[in-house]
Amino acid sequence: MEMFEYTFMIHALMAGSIIAVLASTFGMFVVVKRYAMLSDTLAHVSLLGVAIGFLLNISTIYSAIIVALGVSLVIEYIRNYKAVYSDSILAIFLSSSLALAIVIVSVSNSFNSSLFDYLFGSIVAVSREDIVSILLFAALSLIFMGNNYQKMLLISFDEDLAYSSGIRVRFLNIMFVSLVAIMIGLSIKIIGALLIGALMIIPVSAAILFKQGFFITWVIALSMAVFSVITGLTLSFYVALPSGATIVLLTLILFCLSYLYKKLI
Repeated sequence: MEMFEYTFMIHALMAGSIIAVLASTFGMFVVVKRYAMLSDTLAHVSLLGVAIGFLLNISTIYSAIIVALGVSLVIEYIRNYKAVYSDSILAIFLSSSLALAIVIVSVSNSFNSSLFDYLFGSIVAVSREDIVSILLFAALSLIFMGNNYQKMLLISFDEDLAYSSGIRVRFLNIMFVSLVAIMIGLSIKIIGALLIGALMIIPVSAAILFKQGFFITWVIALSMAVFSVITGLTLSFYVALPSGATIVLLTLILFCLSYLYKKLI
């Protein structure tokens, strides 16, 4: 129980658990929509926002959120008009944003050792203000997703049917990608920009292997994500491992165990 004597660990556990709930919730719809690269793309875009924050000497979290939010809206606009295939859009923004982030950091000499915290996550980086921001965002996000659960589910499985049913598909899609972008911007401190996508996708992919209904699959994915975060942060404290990487490796272990379970039954 030694780690509970440290405020930064309590903050990390609280923030990580909330992020795990949000990541698994958003991840369910991202995976069903076959839009899994969205999380990785926005994570790399948020890293560009961090680089801009270093360059302008402003809050890196706010700059990451603003850039990720702006790019998410551009991606959704291009996807709606089908000017480019969805996976191509994501690949273009993923590679270009990472390249631009590296150029900004290199040319401006704004490299900061804490950049590694945003790449791979750090358990000491979460402040009380971060907790409050994540809690408020989580409450608003879950209210929105709860109120639009049926509509989002139909959109995820069949957008054309959702259109014909009178659902405001474009508005809900814009709101959804915006929430994903903000969540990623808020979470890169603890999970890391290069790893947050895995926390969204791997637990959901593992839960789908059990072939249950949507709600049960979400509960399984949420449980796996929360378990991975709490266990990963605990291991990172006692064994001195990188928090984000440890969390993602635990989700991968759970996926492998789920796959073996599926093969054995």
